[in-house]
Amino acid sequence: MAQRPIGAVFAAFERSRPIARFKRSYQRLPQDLGPRRNYRIRIPAVRVIDAEGNQLGVMETREALQLAQQAGLDLVEVAPQAQPPVCRILDYGKHTYEQAKRQREARRQQQESGTVRSGGIKGVRIRFGTDSGDLDYRVKDARRFLEEGNKVEVTLLFRGRERTHPEIAEAQLSRISEALVDIAMVEQTPRVDGRRMTMLLAPR
Repeated sequence: MAQRPIGAVFAAFERSRPIARFKRSYQRLPQDLGPRRNYRIRIPAVRVIDAEGNQLGVMETREALQLAQQAGLDLVEVAPQAQPPVCRILDYGKHTYEQAKRQREARRQQQESGTVRSGGIKGVRIRFGTDSGDLDYRVKDARRFLEEGNKVEVTLLFRGRERTHPEIAEAQLSRISEALVDIAMVEQTPRVDGRRMTMLLAPR
């Protein structure tokens, strides 16, 4: 009996093997659609507050939705954990715009004041060329933080070739520590970390 070539035997074996089919399971990430509003509110009854802030009491969700539609506004769930949940009649688009505007304003004020919060430590930022007037404002901020019992990390930011003159940066940080010597001690002396120099002050 003639033997089959080894190549033909191997090919037949490969054809007889079941084809492994891999199914990829895509997990859909949850989307943040904001608070439930209008037809997404599926509970039978809600407590309603109108656009002027007046309490309208508990009513059927269908009736509350009709009131919102008659006013050309949205019915928005503002307290889903309450029993029954609390909904407010308002312009949702305008509401979200004003919220975003307030958040941007808060961030802008924080950046302009030069103060940031890092973990449990309050922070004060200065520039290489910060003048004495601005430096006094930073000292006032640091003093307030220290009086509240917080540590203060003073950060000086370098630009361009300013890193070649660390002695000037150290002098600026020293001016701050000397101005606060009555209520603060230097817990971490000035040190360079990349494009910044930092110093940590702790309340006495």
